Parts: sequence; C-alpha cells; structure tokens
Amino acid sequence: MSTFSQYNFAGQKALIRVDFNVPLNDKFEITDDTRIRAAIPTIKKILQDGGRAILMSHLGRPKDGPSEKYSLKHLVKRISELLGGTPVLFANDCIGEQATLTANMLKPGEVLLLENLRFYKEEEKGDEGFAQKLSRLGDVYVNDAFGTAHRAHASTAVIAKFFPPGKKMFGLLMEAEVKSAEKVLHQSQKPFAAIIGGAKVSDKILILETLLDRASDIIIGGGMAYTFMKAEGGRIGNSLCEEDKLPVALDLLKKAEQKGVRIHLPSDSMIADKFDANAITSMAPSNNIPDGWLGLDIGPNACDQFANVIKKSKTILWNGPMGVFEMAKFQHGTRAIAEAVAAATQKGAFSLVGGGDSVAAVNQFGFADKVSYVSTGGGAMLEYFEGKVLPGIAAIEQ
Repeated sequence: MSTFSQYNFAGQKALIRVDFNVPLNDKFEITDDTRIRAAIPTIKKILQDGGRAILMSHLGRPKDGPSEKYSLKHLVKRISELLGGTPVLFANDCIGEQATLTANMLKPGEVLLLENLRFYKEEEKGDEGFAQKLSRLGDVYVNDAFGTAHRAHASTAVIAKFFPPGKKMFGLLMEAEVKSAEKVLHQSQKPFAAIIGGAKVSDKILILETLLDRASDIIIGGGMAYTFMKAEGGRIGNSLCEEDKLPVALDLLKKAEQKGVRIHLPSDSMIADKFDANAITSMAPSNNIPDGWLGLDIGPNACDQFANVIKKSKTILWNGPMGVFEMAKFQHGTRAIAEAVAAATQKGAFSLVGGGDSVAAVNQFGFADKVSYVSTGGGAMLEYFEGKVLPGIAAIEQ
C-alpha cells in the first residue's frame, strides 16, 4: 500500500473523498468548519506537489434529489479561505458532462469541488456504475473521510476497486485516525481507562464488550449509568433507564469481575426535579435518588473518583458525556473529565476522544489541543472499537 506522504502527485488528478458534512444555518453559513479544516493538510500536500485536487463529499440527508439547502456550493468560499485564497471551482453535478469537462480543464495547483454525492440515490446504495462514473474523474483515489468509513457507499468503498494498487490511499486525516485508533485498540499501555458516557446502554453494548478484553478500568457516566445502578438494585427515581437492558448490564458487570476489569459507576449524582435548564437541583447517592427526581450529571464525589482513575492511566479512550452538558447547570461532570484527561495527557498518557458529544464538549471547554487526538468520526470510531471491519478502510487495504 503506497502511503500518501511518499506519493508524488505532480501532474496527477487526485479524486479525494472528504467529509464536508458541516452544519449550516438558515442563511447557508457554516456554523462549525472543523471537518473542512481537518482535510486541508491533505489537499495542500497534493497542490504543493503540483497535483490537481477534485473534492467530493455528501452534505446532510437530501431526500428527493438536488436541493438548495444541501448544495455544496455554500462551502466554496470557506474552502478557498482555508486554503489561503486558492480559487475553488464548483461543478453543479458530481458526474456528467460539466464535472468531466471541469476536471479535465483543471491546472496543477487548482481545486474543483463536486456537487453533493447524495443527490444521487446510487451513492448510499453503493452502486457500482455510479462509483465507476466518479472514478473516471481522477487518476488517483484518496479517501480522507473517516467520518463515513463505516458506510459501504459508492464514493467511500466501492470506488476503490476502479483504481489499481498504488493509486488508492488514505489521506493524512484518515491515516492519523486509523493510527490513533490502532494505538488505543492494539498497542495500549496499561493502565488503560475507557470513559463511556451518553444516554443509552444499548448504543454502547458492543464497545463495552470489546473493552472488557483490553481496558483495566471502565468509567461509566451519563444517562446509561442509571441502568447499571438499577440493575444492582439501586433506587434511581425518574432517571433514564432501559428496563430491557437490566440483564445486559448485570452480565457486563459479571464479565468485568471475571476478567479483572474495574468498572466505575458514579457514587453520587446531581439530581433535578425536572429535565430543564432552570430545574431545582440537589445532590444524592446515585443508587438512592428520591422518587420524582432524576440524575442529570455526575456529582462532586464521582468527579473526584473518576479523575483519580484517569490521572493514573497511560491510555485513555473517551466516548460520551457524563451529563446533559448542553445545559450549563449539568456540565460540571463532563468538564471535570475533560480536565482530568488533559492532566493525564500532560503527564504522558495517550488520550483519544471520539463521538460527537465528547468532541463538542472538548471543543466547548477549550481542551481540544490538550488531548492526544480528537477523532472526527463518531459512528466510524465506535464501529472500529466494536471490532467491525470498516468498508472504507478495507477497500484501500485490500
């Protein structure tokens, strides 16, 4: 497999699958350009070599073909700015005559952005004919979209078969994502702490199963913690609970004990009389929450308890918040975790943060540059840690 950094793109048209699925407001302005920024180093390397960059991406979930709301033309100005003023051409389709002509006219150092791939149903269906049409636009295929690596779509997995070995590769972002995930999954230094949060146990069963064979400590926070509390016979008031997952929670606790993995549940919780930013709040043991109250964040003792575990760790994986951090009253726990992860990283631990909410929290609290790696692919990262083969990665590696 030729690596991106060693490849010379001079005179080549590089067809790059990027993940520019960014949020836009009602004026079609980008509200968070993280994903575009993440792909810039890959694009720059191609242009600096004297190559031509053809970018393809999806945006949103358009239901019925082309629509203004999901057009990638709204991104042209920002991409150009982030590339230091390099002009970015736009094709109003991703296949067809205009796309082909513009791609063929590109000069070295120029960039072309294709229209939204998902304006075609064939993209998500992984249609081979559609993938082949796309493949004709470039000499080399570069997949730099880790965020969609778990989807077997035409532009992420199927297209690779139309490029010979040595002419298909990961971009710099994808390389870094895969390397960071491998480091945690296969080369982790012990003690290894996995911090798993979020609302539902059901979303995290598979990753918890995988981690039981790798982690020394598993910290469980967020709404999912109360399912574990109840499974152990605790009183959780009106806190979130997946009744049908109580046996699964008990089973995970039992397996952890057999494997010598320490599971940490929050000793106390910040509770509220309703799910509301202005709710009345109080503190309670997580396994003894009064009726009518619900846990919306981990409490101060749990913060200390979790921070102590994190600070002793050499490898840290963080996926999912500790509470309803979108509301100011209930973000203390998630912030405390971010601080502990940053402190451990400073002492030499390797920390990987992934999953939409954890990434948003790390960015919001200003800790993104204080952890080792922030993953751009929430769903892809989860599936990777669940031990699944990601089609977008397999297509390049085969």
